[in-house]
Amino acid sequence: MAFNHLSRGQHDALVRISITVMTDLRPMTPRPEPPEAALDRLVGTRGRQDRLTHTEHIPARAAQYADWPAGLRPEVLDAIAATGIERPWTHQAEAANLAINGQNVVIATGTASGKSLAYLAPVLSSLLDGTEAKNGRGATGLYLAPTKALAADQLRRLGELRSAGGGPGTGESGGSGTTGGAPLSRVRAAVYDGDTPFEEREWVRQYASYVLTNPDMLHRGILPGHARWASFLRALRYVVIDECHGYRGVFGSHVAQVLRRLRRLCARYGADPVFLLASATVAEPGHSAERLTGLPMAEVTEDGSPRGETVFALWEPPLTELSGEHGAPVRRSATAEAADLLTDLVLDETRTVVFVRSRRGAELVSVIAQERLAEAVGHGAARRVAAYRGGYLPEERRALERALHSGALLGLASTSALELGIDVAGLDAVLLAGYPGTRASLWQQAGRAGREGQGALAVLIARDDPLDTYLVHHPDSLFRRPVESTVLDPDNPHVLAPHLCAAAAELPLADPADLELFGPSAPILVAQLERRGMLRRRAGGSWFWTRRERAADLVDIRGEGGTPVRVVEADTGRLLGTVDAGSAHTAVHTGAVHLHQGRTYLVRELDLEDAVALVAEADPPYSTVARDTTSITILDTDRQVAWGDGELSFGSVEVTNQVVSFLKRRLLTGEILGETKLDLPPRTLRTRAVWWSVTEDQLEDAGILPEELPGAAHAAEHASIGLLPLFATCDRWDIGGVSVPLHPDTGLPTVFVYDGHPGGAGFAERGFQRAQEWLEATLQAITACECERGCPSCIQSPKCGNGNDPLDKAGAIRLLTLLLAGAPRPEPGDTATDAAVEAPGQQGTKEAGPLS
Repeated sequence: MAFNHLSRGQHDALVRISITVMTDLRPMTPRPEPPEAALDRLVGTRGRQDRLTHTEHIPARAAQYADWPAGLRPEVLDAIAATGIERPWTHQAEAANLAINGQNVVIATGTASGKSLAYLAPVLSSLLDGTEAKNGRGATGLYLAPTKALAADQLRRLGELRSAGGGPGTGESGGSGTTGGAPLSRVRAAVYDGDTPFEEREWVRQYASYVLTNPDMLHRGILPGHARWASFLRALRYVVIDECHGYRGVFGSHVAQVLRRLRRLCARYGADPVFLLASATVAEPGHSAERLTGLPMAEVTEDGSPRGETVFALWEPPLTELSGEHGAPVRRSATAEAADLLTDLVLDETRTVVFVRSRRGAELVSVIAQERLAEAVGHGAARRVAAYRGGYLPEERRALERALHSGALLGLASTSALELGIDVAGLDAVLLAGYPGTRASLWQQAGRAGREGQGALAVLIARDDPLDTYLVHHPDSLFRRPVESTVLDPDNPHVLAPHLCAAAAELPLADPADLELFGPSAPILVAQLERRGMLRRRAGGSWFWTRRERAADLVDIRGEGGTPVRVVEADTGRLLGTVDAGSAHTAVHTGAVHLHQGRTYLVRELDLEDAVALVAEADPPYSTVARDTTSITILDTDRQVAWGDGELSFGSVEVTNQVVSFLKRRLLTGEILGETKLDLPPRTLRTRAVWWSVTEDQLEDAGILPEELPGAAHAAEHASIGLLPLFATCDRWDIGGVSVPLHPDTGLPTVFVYDGHPGGAGFAERGFQRAQEWLEATLQAITACECERGCPSCIQSPKCGNGNDPLDKAGAIRLLTLLLAGAPRPEPGDTATDAAVEAPGQQGTKEAGPLS
C-alpha cells in the first residue's frame, strides 16, 4: 500500500470501525509490565537497534497526603471517600483551602495529579450551599476548557463523583438531578457548546448550576446574550479555567480579553467570582495566570501525587534509498514508523495512543496498523485500533473516548485533541509522531500514559525536520529545561480593539473604571474607534456600539481571521468543509490537491469574492506546493544591539505576500514535475519581527562570495525558524521569515523572522531576548546533520515559498559562525534585551508564515 492518501473504501472502512467501536467492543484485561521491557522489545524487533538515540528514566515518586480543609461540605467529602480516596494529596488540600478562603489560585502540578478534584471540592461545596439559599437560583459555577472533548470528559468525571455520592450521574444537559435524591444530585451540571442541541440550551440558561463550556461560546454566545444569563451571572461563585497553558499567543490574548469582559459583566450583576486555574505544564504559573485573568493569583506547585516510573525514548527513523528535492536523502516518515511501533505494541496488548500532527496522519497511522494487525493475527485485533480527530460526529468522538477509557481499544491514533486533560487512565504507552512544537505539549502528551500509577513508556519519533533532528540528538534540550513561558499580549491593539467594541455592545463602556480593566492601551483605542464611527460617546461619558451587526462577530478568537472559504464539491454542491481565510491562497488555490476525510480532490476554481473553492474527487500522482514572494518593510525599530560589526534588532514590520505559482511534486520521491503560474492578489500583514544584519566586510572575512550569499542567508533563515519553537511557545507554522541579500531599510544583508499574526504574538520578541542561545542551537543543528548539501533535517523547509531554492548549507554555517562571533557575552542572567537601546521592501527568499 502506498501511504499517500486513503481510497474511498479505506475511508468507509474507518467509519465502519468507529461505529463498531461504539457498539460491541469489550474491555480488555490490562497486562501491566515494566516500560523498559516494552521498549526493549520495540528496539529488538526488525533490526531497530540504531534508531534509539537516547533513553531517559524518570523515577517513581511516593505520595504525600494531607487533610481536607474545614469548610468543605460533608456531602462532598463523603462522595470523594466513596470513590476510594481516603485523604487528599497535599496540593489538592492546599488549593481547596485557598479557594474556600476566596483567593484566586492556579494549580500547576503534573499530569494525573488530581487537579480536577482540587477545584471540584470547593466548587461543589459552594454549589450545595447555594441550593439551600432562599433567594432563587442559588450559587453557580462556570468551567472553561479549550476543547469540547475536555468539557465532555469533565462532565463524565462529575457524574462518577455524583454516582459515588449516591445520586444519579450526569450526562444529560437537561433535567439530571433537578429534584430530590442524594445531596450531590442537587448540583445540575451541563455542557453548553456548539454540540448542545438548541432545545436544551434554554434549560441550561435557566436551571444549570454548573455550566461547562469553552472560550469561543463564552465570547459569541454567553456574553453578548448576558441579559438571558443574568440569574446565572448574578450567582456566579467560581470560574474554573482548565489547561490554562493552552491559552497562549494570539488565542491566549483574545481569551484574556474575553475573561475581562466576563469579569465586567459579573460586577454589573453584583458577582465577584473566584478564579481557579489548572495546568500540568506551565512556566511561571502565577505570572501567567495573572496575565491571563488580570487578577492577583496564588500558586500551588508542589506536587504531592504519586507517579510510576516513566521511560522516555528518543527515536530517529532511518534514511531510505530514495532521493528527494535537490538530491537530498529522504528519511523514513514518522507516520510510517509510528504505525509500525503501534502494531507491535498492540500485538503485545500494550494500550497505546499515538499523537500525530495532522488529521490525515492520524487516519494513515490507524489504517496502516489495522492492515498489519489483520495480516498478523486477524481482524479481531485490527478492530482494537481506531483514529480520533476533528471532523467526526460528536457521538462518534464520545464513543471513542469511552472505548479508550474502558480498555475496549488497545490503540488510538489521535491529533492533539486528546492532549488536554481527558482522562484516559490505564494507558501503558504514548508514541509522538514528531515533536509537538513545545515542551509543554510534549509533557502533556507523554503524560497521557501511566495515569493510574503504573509505569509508562513514551517515545518521541523524529520527523525529517531540523528541530526534531536536533532534539533527538540533544536530549538535554528536552529533559533539562523547564517548559516554555506562556506568551500572550492582551494589550495588542489588533486583539484589544474588537473586544472593546464587543464590551461596549454588551454594556456601554464607562471611563475610567472600564478602561482600566482593559489595560493601558484602552483609552487610546477607544478614541480611535470613536473617530472611525464604531463607538459613540454619550453626554454622560460612556461609549456604546453604533452598528447593527454583532460586535462579537468582529473577531474569531482562534486568530484565523477573515471569512472562511467553503470547500464545495463542484458536481454535487455538497459542502465538504472550510479552510480559514489565511490559508486559502496556499491550500485551495486553483489546481491545488486538497485532502478531506481521507479522500483526494483537485481544486477546479477558487472564488475569493464568494469565498468558495470548487473541487472534484481525483487521484493525481502528485501533491502541490504553493510558491509565493514576500517583501518586508521596517516600520519601527524598538530595540537594537550591536553584535560586533553586525546588529540584532526587534521592532514592527509590514509584510507583503503574494502567491504566484504552485509546484507539482511526485508522491514519495518529491520530484518536481512542473510549475503553474497563478494570479492571486497580494496581502499585507503588520506584525513584529526580530532581524539580524552583517556587513560586507564580515562576509568577505568569512569567505562568503556574493553569489553564495542568497543561498547562505536563506538556509540560515530556514534553520533558525525551525529552532525558534525550542525557545518560544510557538510552532513553526506560527512564524515566517525573509532573507534579503541587501535590504533597503538596513542597507545590509538581513535575515528577518516575524510573527505570523497581526500585531505580533510575542514569539519574535522571545527570539530577540534569547537570540544567542537560539542561533547557537541553529548552527549546531546544521553542523551536526549528516547530509552533504542540506536536507529537511537541517535547512530545507516544508513550507518554503521559493521551493527551497537557493540553499547553501556550507554558506549558512559560515554566516552563522561569523554572526555569533560578534555576539555580546552578557553576565549570567542577562538577555539580549539587557544591552538593547531604543532606536528610532525588498523581495527576498523566505519561509512563509501563516499570512501566506
